[in-house]
Amino acid sequence: MKPIAKQIIRTDSGNVEYALSGKGTPAVVLINGGSGPIEGWFKVFNEIAEHTTVIAYNRLGIGRSDKPTRPQHGDAILGSLRQLLKELNIKPPYILVGHSLGGLYANLYARQYRNEISGVVLLDASHPLDVAINKTQGLFVRSINRGFKLFDSLFPSRKWNETGFVEDTVHQIAEAGPFPNIPLFVVSGGKKPPMMPDPIFRIRKDNQLDFVRLSSKSKHIIAYNSGHFPQLTEPAIVVQAVQECIQMVHYS
Repeated sequence: MKPIAKQIIRTDSGNVEYALSGKGTPAVVLINGGSGPIEGWFKVFNEIAEHTTVIAYNRLGIGRSDKPTRPQHGDAILGSLRQLLKELNIKPPYILVGHSLGGLYANLYARQYRNEISGVVLLDASHPLDVAINKTQGLFVRSINRGFKLFDSLFPSRKWNETGFVEDTVHQIAEAGPFPNIPLFVVSGGKKPPMMPDPIFRIRKDNQLDFVRLSSKSKHIIAYNSGHFPQLTEPAIVVQAVQECIQMVHYS
């Protein structure tokens, strides 16, 4: 499988590592899950590039991108992403593909900058209501999370890590405008992750269905053989969803 060729560019937010390939419009912007690297797209990146322009990037603090110097909530992350796209002269409108926590950023982007977005593909994406799940987790899991936060506090740049500002991002989504009526593909993992309790998995499934109601041009796809990473376990389904989204944008 062909590796993803990465480069670094200077933006107002700092140095950002990215990968860019393909030609055509609309450009597809791949938005990683929480602290995920470009390499997480290695099974779909080159396949998408056969159909249009595609870009993946490492947010601040990931890979060879600079470490953040301020809170990495949704507004800050979208600001950095839009700077990157401008520096690379990749013009909107875009199709956003958001995995996990990246789904929150895709959700916020589509609401705040609706004229820049022509379609969205969500891959087992985090829903704003998923944040409430954390409050129902057991004592053991909550203790682990507190340990991670304490560890992050020992390193100056890690205190700005995006995982510490998820509630801020959710609030920003609530304050933004409605989700636009654009092509929306919701790809949900059909397998329950091993460590996830059944009640929480059921809540997450309901929240995935709520995504589908955001647009009249939506389609729900269940990746039955996947858990939380359909782009790794069933990449063909993800590539097909992106292709269908591109086709809908062209003919809408």
